[in-house]
Amino acid sequence: MSQFFQIHPETPQSRLVRRTVEILRAGGVIVYPTDSTYALGCCMGEKEAVERIRELRRLGDNHNFTLACRDLSDIGVYARVDNNTFRLLKAHTPGPFTFVLPATSEVPRRLQHPKRRTIGIRVPDQRVAQAILSELGEPLMTTSLLLPGEELPLTDAELIRERLGSRVDAVVDGGPGGMEPSTVVDLTGDAPVVVRRGAGDAARFEGG
Repeated sequence: MSQFFQIHPETPQSRLVRRTVEILRAGGVIVYPTDSTYALGCCMGEKEAVERIRELRRLGDNHNFTLACRDLSDIGVYARVDNNTFRLLKAHTPGPFTFVLPATSEVPRRLQHPKRRTIGIRVPDQRVAQAILSELGEPLMTTSLLLPGEELPLTDAELIRERLGSRVDAVVDGGPGGMEPSTVVDLTGDAPVVVRRGAGDAARFEGG
C-alpha cells in the first residue's frame, strides 16, 4: 500500500512536503492535487517511473506529457518561447491551463510528443502542488489522474489510495479534487488553438 500524506491545502506542512519529495527523488510515482484534478507525477529523469505512469493510464506513444512548473523562471530551459508567447503565458499562469510548446533538448525524448517534439507546460495555482515543486527545485513530469475506461476522475484521496494500492508510492491528500482536467492550449502555431476544454476559461484564447 502506498504512503498517505494529508497535507493542508492552505498551509502545507513542510515535513510532509519533504517526505513527498524524498519519494520523488528516489524514483517514486505520486498522486498529488492540482487546481484542476488530482494528477500523477514523477521526476523527469526517472524512466521507470514514467513507464509506470504510462502503464497505469494505458497511454500510447503519442501522449503529450506535461511539465508542472513552480513558475515561468525556468521555462526557457524546457520550451522554446518567443516574447509574445511568454507574455501570454505570464498573463495566464498560474492557473488551470496546459500550454503545448516546442520542446528543447533538455526535455527527455520519452516525454516529448514523438512526431511533433512538443511538451506541455503547466503552472498550477494550488498551494500543495506549489510547495512540492518548490521543494523539488525542478519541474515535475505530470499527467491527469484519469483511470482507463473511466470518464470522470477520482476526487477523493482516500479512495484513490484504495483503488491504486501499491501501483503508486504516495498519495497526497490535499482536499477534494476537481472534476475537470486543465484546458489545453497549443501555442506552436501562429495563433493559440484550444485542444481540450477543461477547468480553465478557453474563451480567453478564442475569437481573436
